[in-house]
Amino acid sequence: MSDLSLARKVLETEAAAILALVARLDGTFDRTVALLRECRGRVILTGMGKSGIICRKIAATLTSTGTPAQFLHPAEAIHGDLGVIRKEDVVVALSYSGETDEILRLLETIRRLGAKLVAITGRPTSTLARAADVALDCSVAEEACPLNLVPTASTTAALAIGDALAMTLLVEKGFRQEDFANLHPGGKLGKRLMRVETLMHAGKQCPSVKPNTRMRDVIYEMSSKQLGMTCVVDEGGQLLGIITDGDLRRQMERTSDVLTLAAGDVMTRGPVTASRATLAVEALNIMEQRKITSIVVVEDGSHQVAGVVHLHDLWLEP
Repeated sequence: MSDLSLARKVLETEAAAILALVARLDGTFDRTVALLRECRGRVILTGMGKSGIICRKIAATLTSTGTPAQFLHPAEAIHGDLGVIRKEDVVVALSYSGETDEILRLLETIRRLGAKLVAITGRPTSTLARAADVALDCSVAEEACPLNLVPTASTTAALAIGDALAMTLLVEKGFRQEDFANLHPGGKLGKRLMRVETLMHAGKQCPSVKPNTRMRDVIYEMSSKQLGMTCVVDEGGQLLGIITDGDLRRQMERTSDVLTLAAGDVMTRGPVTASRATLAVEALNIMEQRKITSIVVVEDGSHQVAGVVHLHDLWLEP
């Protein structure tokens, strides 16, 4: 078998393992979601070897979407770390065989503490499955490994089950973009979910002129603030319109001497605006749809100019 043929076979086998889970979802999945949703403590995920790695990822996904979770290494647990489990917790144990010794040694303590137990296993009749409050079947027809030995399709299926649980919980808990932003303040993702009020040019950095400002001074304001536009506001700072580089070019095509005009003669009325709480990703979508490079940020419930956010402010570094 060629390298490409083998690679395709691996992907096809793993894809088939995930698709097979779809028909298997039933009331057991609903009961699992209910246990996790009603958990007053934390979700403790535990698994050995590669299952443990999958548990770490599921725990990270749950935590980042509003369900506090952590990984507990089962071997370390029996040497003192069991102290992290409390009665109000839900333990999610991942073992494909359902007979992993390190996992089974935790069962008595979990029951004694009164914590709920969810099993994710490929053997619905295993010791782990029988001991659990709820057992999710993540069995696969075969591993993607040519020897049918290395956990591949089975770990992919378990990971997919974890994602399905996390996303269902996200929706049931009413988790919003704003909540996600609060938990992801750093990096590219954090910037996309920042509010525009944290990225906008405000105060003296916000280009602004009055409607009677002469075009010579308007052009100076636009050039000095380097945003390719300026707001036109009344004496109280209420937005009347904007002037962009494009407005200037179009006016120059119609008028021989633009400098004789005032800002109010050239401005575009009713420009696109956003509130302070608008997320950067939403503002970026608006700019792309409207084919504009700036949005005026206004105070909630008014046309009072708070600042200007530019396309460059929203671009993410590679």
